[in-house]
Amino acid sequence: MKIGELAKRTGLNASRIRFYETEGLLGTVERGANGYRRYPPEAVALLGIVTSAQRAGFTLDQIRYLMPTGSQGWKHDELTARLREKVTEIDVLQEQLAQNKAQLLAVIDGIENRPDGIACSDNKQRMFDLLRLEEGKAGQAD
Repeated sequence: MKIGELAKRTGLNASRIRFYETEGLLGTVERGANGYRRYPPEAVALLGIVTSAQRAGFTLDQIRYLMPTGSQGWKHDELTARLREKVTEIDVLQEQLAQNKAQLLAVIDGIENRPDGIACSDNKQRMFDLLRLEEGKAGQAD
């Protein structure tokens, strides 16, 4: 299929497809006598893998390593090991995000529930103390 049809099927623009090709993520792409690229039907699936892997946080180098190699397909043990590593990275990131969220919510609460009659400079110090307390709680969880 030509690049326009591949773009329609995948939802990617032609320049993105050419970029992935240049990066070696689509394997060898044949060219017709007119010089136009001719993509095999499996290019749709390969591009789906690439875009899904990017959404999951894999870099192009990592994706290149994970792609099936010719007719041999995937190296299953290596693939599952890399996928498990990514899941672990996501778990760590989720923990960090949860800590960040808790800290931000504490700051919001501290601002919205400022004690009556407290001076702005005293509230600023109160907020700094609150942030240090929240950071200490996050550090203890590690």
